[in-house]
Amino acid sequence: MKCPFCGNAETQVVETRVAEDGESIRRRRQCAHCEKRFTTYERPDVAFPAVVKKDGRRVEYDRGRLLGSMKLALRKRPVSTEQVDRAVERIEEKLLNMGVREIASSAVGELVMRELKKLDKVAYVRFASVYRSFEDVRDFTALIKTDI
Repeated sequence: MKCPFCGNAETQVVETRVAEDGESIRRRRQCAHCEKRFTTYERPDVAFPAVVKKDGRRVEYDRGRLLGSMKLALRKRPVSTEQVDRAVERIEEKLLNMGVREIASSAVGELVMRELKKLDKVAYVRFASVYRSFEDVRDFTALIKTDI
């Protein structure tokens, strides 16, 4: 494991424990060169379904992309990182439990919207406005009247 601060390949595990979610291992590591500490997580390597984009392209599921889009919607909102992580884990669990090899990006977007609606209404509306390509204020009004 390379140190994220200096790039040195020599790091040592200082502490290991099961993460709060119970699904991963949390390790505190320390760099042998710069002596800075950082945290890594080990998760089981599972096969998520391929995501089929609107134009028909198939791409690998990317947790970072999902997390990034949720964080963008939640920017400057009072939602903790732990809450976001748990929401992403719930989405991933649903994706795995579907037992499909491919899933439409629109279905993934709907899962994200459901989780954001539970976390923060403003983030939900932000995400929905981009995801559903709102054209004007009437689209926002319709969403708020029907969904919130």
